[in-house]
Amino acid sequence: MKLGEQKIQWVSQYMPLLNKIRDDERLNQPLKDVKIGMSIHLEAKTAYLAMTLKELGAVVAITGSNPLSTQDDVASALKDFGISVYGKHTHDENEYKTGIRKVLDFMPDLILDDGADLTVTAYTTNHPVVETLKGVTEETTTGVRRLRSLHNSGLLKVPVIAVNNAHTKYLFDNRYGTGQSTWDSIMRNTNLLIAGKTVVIAGYGWCGRGIASRAKGLGARVIVTEVEPVRALEAAMDGFTVMTMKEAAEHGDFFITATGDINVIGEEHFLLMKDGAVLANAGHFNVEIDVKALSKISVDVFQARPNVDGYKLPNGKTLYLLSEGRLVNLAGADGHPVEIMDLSFAVQVMSLIYLTQHSLKPGVYPVLKEIDESIARAKLKCMGITIDSLGKDQKDYLESF
Repeated sequence: MKLGEQKIQWVSQYMPLLNKIRDDERLNQPLKDVKIGMSIHLEAKTAYLAMTLKELGAVVAITGSNPLSTQDDVASALKDFGISVYGKHTHDENEYKTGIRKVLDFMPDLILDDGADLTVTAYTTNHPVVETLKGVTEETTTGVRRLRSLHNSGLLKVPVIAVNNAHTKYLFDNRYGTGQSTWDSIMRNTNLLIAGKTVVIAGYGWCGRGIASRAKGLGARVIVTEVEPVRALEAAMDGFTVMTMKEAAEHGDFFITATGDINVIGEEHFLLMKDGAVLANAGHFNVEIDVKALSKISVDVFQARPNVDGYKLPNGKTLYLLSEGRLVNLAGADGHPVEIMDLSFAVQVMSLIYLTQHSLKPGVYPVLKEIDESIARAKLKCMGITIDSLGKDQKDYLESF
């Protein structure tokens, strides 16, 4: 068995929700002949998602949602399964965009997006698919923001289901998934100790919360930087030190961005940092750490380790950037834990099925509460957990005034 096949077989053992959906719906073929175009981090877990969609009747084409996150051995295994694959691991932005265009040329009925590159490209280039597309599901916080903006501009012509905003997605994927996988990548790529170090985390959304709690569990001192007062207050109440990035710059041993915005760490911060400070980005796009500014002020740039580039500054200090400032947990590792993605991908599948069965006006829609809760109940059952239910008198009391 080839390595890519081994990876897919491994994750399939730990994705009981997808397996249950496959078993329950295989005979019904709810996605029969539906063409689904996917732009997503192309690794073993997403490969199993694509295979599940095909098992339910869909015709699938897939590409990566990040140039460095595609695992070529997995992509090869997917091709052997009869899925059209256009993504490859690359440092060439044009190659990445070619994969996006080829999936659009496949003329999908539905798009499964991760970061919204597929959908935004379709609309901004006026691709013919915009006239036939029936709907989109979006996996990420960044993607939902972009698609809302697209809708507000009047360009969006189809319904979008914000998978990211389902409770069974962001409370688990964003928090526990990002929290564990970010540190997995940092530790395997640097082989450095976290205990006793100072970690600066930019952004205290659900991803930032997860990264912060795992850093604390690893024995680090944690500093949080924020622009939103409520989130900053939450971080302080959670026991973390809160300050500006300029203040934090001279203290950090590790810097991790998780904001979704540009230039969170820039030239003024680089020059204040300790010798040997490590920079990593956990946001979807490689815009949060100003890599161009870092390159411009550096007197030397070199590869220190695989996935680790050293930038020697004029002041004699060296900073280390992981995975070129791209999404560190996927560009430099295997992404979120399998069981976490089982939750997220169950939401994806059920949302795609919902789009085929319902006619919705253009707009960005939440995942149905019924879908969210059914997935949570199924996951609890898979974990061997039973919970209480309300009696009639209790329901009546809660509904009374």
